[in-house]
Amino acid sequence: MKTVLVIDDEWAIAEVLEALLGDEGYRVIVAHDGRHGIERAAEWPPDVIMLDFMMPIMDGPATLIALKANPATASIPVILMSSLPEDTVAERSNGYTAFLRKPFRIMTVLDAVDAALNSHS
Repeated sequence: MKTVLVIDDEWAIAEVLEALLGDEGYRVIVAHDGRHGIERAAEWPPDVIMLDFMMPIMDGPATLIALKANPATASIPVILMSSLPEDTVAERSNGYTAFLRKPFRIMTVLDAVDAALNSHS
């Protein structure tokens, strides 16, 4: 069973992703800020990470830098999510595998997770 770590401070989005991915057979771990997400990734190494761009405590770009700096998490594909356009997000972030614009469609989420997992295998 593949594990997806969802790091998003918006509870409703995290719950929807948890339900959607859980229904598709993924084990889903949820964290509500970047610092907590890094801790969760160390506890249960995920196969893919879905990371929100704008969060309190530790935002997406800072979380991505920390994940890529750690050899244990550096190679895990990261799907960056934001309501902002990707051009804006890309100015502050690099090293992510895919980008999802919020609000997203169910099939877009599933396709992005599938593609990220396939890019890593």
